[in-house]
This record gives sequence, C-alpha cells and structure tokens, in this order.
Amino acid sequence: MVFARAPEPGRVKTRLVPLLGEAGAARLHARLVEKTLRTARASGLQSVDLYCSPGVGGDFFRKMQKQFKVRLRSQGRGNLGERMYRAFRRHSCAALIGTDCPAMRPADLRAAARALREGADAVLAPAEDGGYALIGLRRVSRRLFDGIAWGGPQVLAQTRRRLKALGWRWRELRILWDVDRPEDVARLRRSRLLVPRSRPTSAAGRRRARPSSGSPSRSGGPGRTSARRS
Repeated sequence: MVFARAPEPGRVKTRLVPLLGEAGAARLHARLVEKTLRTARASGLQSVDLYCSPGVGGDFFRKMQKQFKVRLRSQGRGNLGERMYRAFRRHSCAALIGTDCPAMRPADLRAAARALREGADAVLAPAEDGGYALIGLRRVSRRLFDGIAWGGPQVLAQTRRRLKALGWRWRELRILWDVDRPEDVARLRRSRLLVPRSRPTSAAGRRRARPSSGSPSRSGGPGRTSARRS
C-alpha cells in the first residue's frame, strides 16, 4: 500500500515552499509519488494499492493508475493513524509506505515481505528523523496507531513500545531518510535518486539525426517530458 496526497500547490511539502515555492514543492511531491510507485512496482510484489488523499478523483491519480496499473482507494477521514489502521484492516498481510523516501529500494519491500512471510508480526524501516518509512503487518491492532505523535521525532520509539506491549515479534530494516526539509532537497540532488525528466532533442541533434534525403526539416517548439503484499 502507498499513501499519497494529491500534488496541490500550497497543500504539500509546505516546509519546502520557502526554498522551492508552492508550485515547485508540488512538482517535487509529484515526482516523489512517481518514484515511490515505480519502486513498488519494481519489487515484483503481487499488487499495489494507492491510497489517495483527499480522494481518488483528479487527473494526477488517474494518470498514476494508468501508468503504474495500481488500484486507487481513498484514505478517508481522520488523522494519519486512523487512516492507516483502516487501510490495514482491509488486508491480512500488507506493507504500507509513504512517498517521502526516494532512497527506498525494491529490495527493501521484498525484505519486508520476506520478514512477514517468515513469521514476524510486524516489520519497520526506521527513518533518520525518528519516524518510519515503512510498516508491514501480519496482524492489526488499533494500539499501534492511537495516540501517536505523527510527524514528530518519537514516532518510531512510540511504535516500538506499543509492539513490545502487545508482545509481538518484529523486524527492522535498514535506516532510510525522508525529503521533508530544505537540507533534504540538497541531499536529494546530490543523490541523483530522482530520474530527471527527459528533454527534447535539440534542433542541432534533430539535424544530425535527419535522413540524408535532402528533404526539409520541420522546426518544433520546446517541449517537456518528472505495497501491498498478498
């Protein structure tokens, strides 16, 4: 399962607005969603559900559905914990990720699936900021999601305490990092984790690639081309 918000300017990546502007932050968010879905699909797991907020409508989510062959579901109302709990109740065994972690690899998702398959009740991918980038569950309890200070630096610690109190066995994967603050954008650029948008061939390139038939070329304007486990 992938949780994602629609890339609406002024409503996503708001901490990056001073650096990128509202439109730039929204464009980055859209590219992160695409990167996440590409990673989920590359993992080879059987299906991917895209849980959308504020709903499944809109051109962006329809584009993602068509491009990545995902099933669209609405996150519904409530805080993050309530929405995650409802999503997990749909599945007997599943992993859930957000879209802020471009460093996540298909191998991380396969490792999570393997941990659950081998008997772990839960699996977590810790994040450097004190949260987690992935949670996988083979069983569900509301206690994992109620009263958590979502977005704060104690999310992972609180979740570990809840798992221990439940008596569940859990595994932890490698530590990952999110893109949420201006300094993360610089790190993202250095990492080159986001595939750059393809650029149109230059006029000179088109002339070089033109067949030598002597036919006139046509000039063109500039263009721009940026999980669930069953």
